Amino acid sequence: MGELWSKVNTIQHNLSCVYDEHASSLFRFILSLTRCAISTEDIIQELFCRLAANPTRLDKVSNLRSYLFRSAHRIVIDSAKKRSRLDAREAVAHHPSPFAGTDDPDAKIFHRSVHDALTNLPTEQRSVVYLKVWEEFTFQEIAGALDISPNTAASRYRYGIAKLREALQFIYDEIQ
Repeated sequence: MGELWSKVNTIQHNLSCVYDEHASSLFRFILSLTRCAISTEDIIQELFCRLAANPTRLDKVSNLRSYLFRSAHRIVIDSAKKRSRLDAREAVAHHPSPFAGTDDPDAKIFHRSVHDALTNLPTEQRSVVYLKVWEEFTFQEIAGALDISPNTAASRYRYGIAKLREALQFIYDEIQ
């Protein structure tokens, strides 16, 4: 019985360490996809419940970070299929921007504009842009995390950045 408790404590400690190291990055990534803090928390809970139910699956993982992001991405996709989709504009209006708050009115306009431009990207492009820009993943890591080829990741990034550039051109023109 003592050996069993020892294994349980070890698993609990390992999952706790994984959670401490990756939860905040996972939260930001998932929030960029779901646009809902409650759904994001549910998805993180689902991810770690799955890991707790089968902790030995981590033994076979060569890149833990990519594995966690890929698993979270799959849960987001599965969740989206299970529930009806909310209108993106309605969801954005009811949930705060992931950007840090500020009192500077120009920064507020900038943050809102970037947030709106990101929200209007297709989910596939938004996922790649988020992982590349905010999580600093390489295209190889993005490919592993999203189960796509590195070339597809690069293409989605290129198309997403082009759409962001177009959507945010008015800010650039104003600065110039």
